Amino acid sequence: MRTINKGLAASGLVLILVAGLSAPALAQSAGDIDFGDDSSQWTNDGECDDPRFAGEGMASELVDADLARDATDCRTLFEAGSITLTAPDTGDSADISAIDFGDDTSDWARDGECDDPRFAGSAMAIELEDIDIGRDATDCRAAYEAGNITLVGESDPAMLGDIDFGDDTSEWANDLECDDPRFAGDGMASELSDTNILRDATDCRQAYEDGTITLADPNAPPVTAPVTTVPASMLEQIAARIDFGDDSGTWANDGECDDPDFTGPGVVTDPIDADRLHDASDCRAAFLAGTATLKSTAGAVGAFDYGSDTSEWANDGQCDDWRFTGPGMAKKLSSTDVMADATDCQNLEANGEVSIKPVYMPDYVLGAPYDSSGVVFGDNSSSYADDDICDDPRFEGPGTATTLLDSDSERDAADCRALFEAGKITLR
Repeated sequence: MRTINKGLAASGLVLILVAGLSAPALAQSAGDIDFGDDSSQWTNDGECDDPRFAGEGMASELVDADLARDATDCRTLFEAGSITLTAPDTGDSADISAIDFGDDTSDWARDGECDDPRFAGSAMAIELEDIDIGRDATDCRAAYEAGNITLVGESDPAMLGDIDFGDDTSEWANDLECDDPRFAGDGMASELSDTNILRDATDCRQAYEDGTITLADPNAPPVTAPVTTVPASMLEQIAARIDFGDDSGTWANDGECDDPDFTGPGVVTDPIDADRLHDASDCRAAFLAGTATLKSTAGAVGAFDYGSDTSEWANDGQCDDWRFTGPGMAKKLSSTDVMADATDCQNLEANGEVSIKPVYMPDYVLGAPYDSSGVVFGDNSSSYADDDICDDPRFEGPGTATTLLDSDSERDAADCRALFEAGKITLR
């Protein structure tokens, strides 16, 4: 089906280009176009190398590096009617300068449709895969400049980086529905509870990025409610396994837990790293009262959650959940299949064909803090830096972003270092 769609799309593109070339030149005036300069290494070779254009006079291979850098060739060919703009020159080039469109290494590059799932709109391909992130630059740039696509979440007045999605301590976390009642939309769970405020980060972030939910009330404050209904006897058994540390913190014994490894209404709003393992009495009391829990072990405490069989690849004899590893894994993995292929993964694990990656085990966080001195984290130059999620594709674990880009390698240092030391991520 994809091949047919692609073929039809390509045919449609040819008709559009032919129509554009045969239309009166009044539709596009050379005087209205900023052709740029002649700084390309391919300038004055008789071919236009600027990927904003299309037609018989174009070079066979185009790269974004030549945008607005082959002015003489492109102007000459444009005025001769041999090329045309693939999208109107809106004059908004400064607005898209911050977008890393990537390259054209996708199998579906230059087919007239944008295949990069970071975008949404009428010019998008019907089927999208994470493997095409940053790999369909020419198509996506042209569609973006034409106003036919936007970055996912771009048009929402509440910017993604300004939203505190919280963590994944809800018992319904990672079930592909947002359970945080601060949001509203088609991507929400049917039943909502205030106990899930700030506790379903991955699901809500993904749904927000996909445009299926929006903030219902950005200013709604979290409510205080117990974060766990685990019986007291079980909490005492679990507490015996937790290293709460000591009471050497500045705020020890003040009735609030100041350890940043815990979450819940019994924990201060902005705990700092210096208080990790230094507020033992307060954190132990809050844990036993059910108003604080370790961030990684809320919900199904101490147990690995295999999820459900909601993946389209469920029960096909292969494990599609990337939290596992081994010869029984499917070759192509997607974030949509995390916690969605339970039966396959459980059966294969029982047969020794897959195993759970240690960083995804609930007890992994209990070994924190982990030594990060031997890891090169880089800098904070990523556009997603300081959002409390690691966007560096060298890492994996529940603390990483759903979508990872090669361009963010070694560019999200603060987030990745904190999550590495907390036991939420590890190097791949």
